[in-house]
Amino acid sequence: MSDNNEKVRIDKYLWSIRIFKTRSLAAEACEKGKVKYKGNTVKPSKSVAVGDEYEIKTDARKWIIQVTALLNNRVAYPEAIQHYVDITPAEALEKPAFQAPSFHTGKRLSKIGRPTKRERRDLDNFMEME
Repeated sequence: MSDNNEKVRIDKYLWSIRIFKTRSLAAEACEKGKVKYKGNTVKPSKSVAVGDEYEIKTDARKWIIQVTALLNNRVAYPEAIQHYVDITPAEALEKPAFQAPSFHTGKRLSKIGRPTKRERRDLDNFMEME
């Protein structure tokens, strides 16, 4: 654990409390404006203080956390969650976290939309029978 007078960078802190998988991902999120303190974006080198509240956007969800203790090194999840309080409002957590894989790939869902080439041939053959 850290002393109160010790300084910890925000990117290192977010990595150590396991919000980001790597420290470089935490730093990248800071640079892209996905980490905010009092409504302003922060640089990866910003020092964290006990009592600070940060708004963080990750791929999985939006977080609002309050720092309760400083942490310098990455620790196991049960210990990491003791160093912050998740104060994210309930309505922010209720957003659907999962979307169908086809949404991201651009492929159509099965049996929805235009017929495939095979279905088109089957339709044409069926219509010629009459």
